[in-house]
Amino acid sequence: MRSLLCRRARPFASRRLLSALASGGGVGAPSAGVVYGFGDNSHGAVGQPAPAAAAYVPTPVPSLPPSVSAVAAGHYHSLAVSAAGEVWAWGRNDEGQLGRGLHSPRNTWSKPEQVRGLENVQVHAVSASGVVSAAIGCDGSLWVWGRSKRGQLGLGKDIIEVAVPSRVEALASYDVVKVSFGWGHAMALTKDGKLFGWGYSENGRLGEMGHSTRAPPEEYIGKTVDKYSSSMLEAVEKMVEEKIRSEDNMPIIWEPSLVHESSSLEVSDMSCGLDHSLILCSDGVVLSGGDNTFGQLGRKPGLSKLLPVDMSYSPFSVSASVGHSLALCHISTEGTDGVETGVLSWGWNCSSQLGRPGQEDVPALVDCLSGERPVSASASRVHSIVLTSEGEVWTWGSGRAGRLGLGSSIDEAEPCLVNTLEGVEVLQVAAGMDHNLLLVAE
Repeated sequence: MRSLLCRRARPFASRRLLSALASGGGVGAPSAGVVYGFGDNSHGAVGQPAPAAAAYVPTPVPSLPPSVSAVAAGHYHSLAVSAAGEVWAWGRNDEGQLGRGLHSPRNTWSKPEQVRGLENVQVHAVSASGVVSAAIGCDGSLWVWGRSKRGQLGLGKDIIEVAVPSRVEALASYDVVKVSFGWGHAMALTKDGKLFGWGYSENGRLGEMGHSTRAPPEEYIGKTVDKYSSSMLEAVEKMVEEKIRSEDNMPIIWEPSLVHESSSLEVSDMSCGLDHSLILCSDGVVLSGGDNTFGQLGRKPGLSKLLPVDMSYSPFSVSASVGHSLALCHISTEGTDGVETGVLSWGWNCSSQLGRPGQEDVPALVDCLSGERPVSASASRVHSIVLTSEGEVWTWGSGRAGRLGLGSSIDEAEPCLVNTLEGVEVLQVAAGMDHNLLLVAE
């Protein structure tokens, strides 16, 4: 019944999004637009001035250039690229990830400011983790800034902090098209389909790079996690604290290195979750590796090394988060005109972030999105967000602090249309830990 309440008639179809979908991939570089944000604003990531702790519906982000071409949501901060190729940042700055120095007044962090040090770089894409920000130039160069003792900067051994954007020289001879960050690891994809990884290589999140892949600790083998207990979030926070305490003993790859398992493959997409990774090859095979506590690798507990995920559909995009994973896929449907697509979900489902019932450690379709033609999906900590070919936004999972953009804190077990956006065309969606950014057509 709830899914019926969340639907409405479509006002238009976006030629830009349908064209990208028909070409067999996701959305390409979006046209310029304005930025909206919603969700948790306790760190200023939504861009709303204090004392606003949250935005429960999509709200324009003030103080940005009039035309923005791309956005990215880090764990607790946000990035935007102007039509002129400049990078703007706002939100948490405890590690210098805003690029404005560690001593900038805290009460100014929620206001977007231009990142200095990239004046000679025409930027076209950005990405972020909890502690590091990155920009990709139109020339394929990769630039990073922030502070991480986990090696996420990729600038060389024991370099854990840079106050201003610095080029990743290890990738200087490659044309980088995408970069993704997890809790302690990172991956970069090049134009010719090569995949590089760096940072923490624990539990096979970077494949066999830097260590011998080993089985997970005995206490996790065959253990069934109560994903629905009232103390589940507290248990996860405890796990994170334990991982932080064990950081000094984890293996680190200080500079980008080829991911061995993908060296003979052409990679078309990848995504780094908190402690796991998804790699999509051009032949439609998805590899997953890393932590599998919640079934986020799409298989039963066992070795954490990179292995194929068994899928019944042909995926064209992947997104990994804290404990769950999403993939956009093509669906063969007889008697339909045009391209049909769907969303596969698997992994942690404590707040219904999978958007479906059924077995959780196996990829399965989110049925309530049937016929909506999703073209972009982003997995967050305990919610999910999808953009369709109609330029519409659908969300589900935990509604706490407005992260679903539906005007309340109610959890949603099935995808719901963010209907306050009626009449506008959304070009891009990005999800941080507990907040979201939208790029809306001007």
